[in-house]
Amino acid sequence: MKNFSLKEKTYQIERAFLSPYAVLSEKTRGRERDEEQCAMRTDFQRDRDRLIYCKSFRRLKNKTQVFFSPQGDHYITRLTHTLDVAQISRSIARALSLNEDLAEAIALGHDLGHTPFGHSGERILNRLSPCGFEHNVQSLRVVDVLEKEGKGLNLTFEVRDGILNHKKSGKPATLEGKCVSLADRIAYINHDLDDAVRAGLLSLDDIPKDIIEVLGNSSKQRINTAITSIYNNSNGKNDVKMDKSVEEASEKLRAFMFERVYYSSTAKSEEEKAERMLTAMYEYFIEHCSEMPQTYIALLEKYPREQVVCDYISSMTDRYALYKFNSIFVPNGWTFLD
Repeated sequence: MKNFSLKEKTYQIERAFLSPYAVLSEKTRGRERDEEQCAMRTDFQRDRDRLIYCKSFRRLKNKTQVFFSPQGDHYITRLTHTLDVAQISRSIARALSLNEDLAEAIALGHDLGHTPFGHSGERILNRLSPCGFEHNVQSLRVVDVLEKEGKGLNLTFEVRDGILNHKKSGKPATLEGKCVSLADRIAYINHDLDDAVRAGLLSLDDIPKDIIEVLGNSSKQRINTAITSIYNNSNGKNDVKMDKSVEEASEKLRAFMFERVYYSSTAKSEEEKAERMLTAMYEYFIEHCSEMPQTYIALLEKYPREQVVCDYISSMTDRYALYKFNSIFVPNGWTFLD
């Protein structure tokens, strides 16, 4: 009875303090498969826990954010980016009296479908596979199909919707989903900029001054400016957005990052190497499906081999992709006896 009271206490707090535009945990649209309720945790809290403990989440620590297999200890990985997005999402949700647990769960799952070698890997698999490849769609496939040996995590509608629609082009069904979509862009623009400076690709003096004047001259200031703008323009409203000046400056910074970092000659030269490697592995596993792990072999009964090969390759970390490529295509050295 005490455990039940704990969850009911959460429900009561949400009813009393959350915005009328927030998603109450007790009002979730539910899961695709019915299951026994937890006595202590709300459904969104359970989703958050499932995501934290799944294998795909653990693999994010060795997946590229921008720089391929970076050697330094302080570069952003897909895992640290995900934690950044979760933190910013909660900050926005808290400021707007939205459901923090829902926002955090969406953020923790939003990039689970990312390939090795960052967005370069995504573009490469999209070119290779007739099924196409988008990391947000793959993230949903991870939680629906691939996790738990093909059983999926059976997450709530709201979390699944937020994961699928977190890209700028998406249309989340909840304000919490909109929080994550904005938080994703706020996080990667600012922390990728820090990494680019650390890597020597550019200096802070290279950032156009009109952007600095609006957003600030440090990641801390820029993130604070963005969250403050969202609060001032969204509090008490059925929307989550920045004011026009901050939004325009953020888009200018994003365009600057694409020109100077994401599509730079340095990034392109590395992408060519990744393309040769991923193309070779894609073609190899298309012809040798039986050499994939058993979990993926079992999926061939339901899905096209091109989809399943993408499932397998996209699940790889950077270093595992390098290991797998070497084990397939690089001959082992001979040991000669004296």
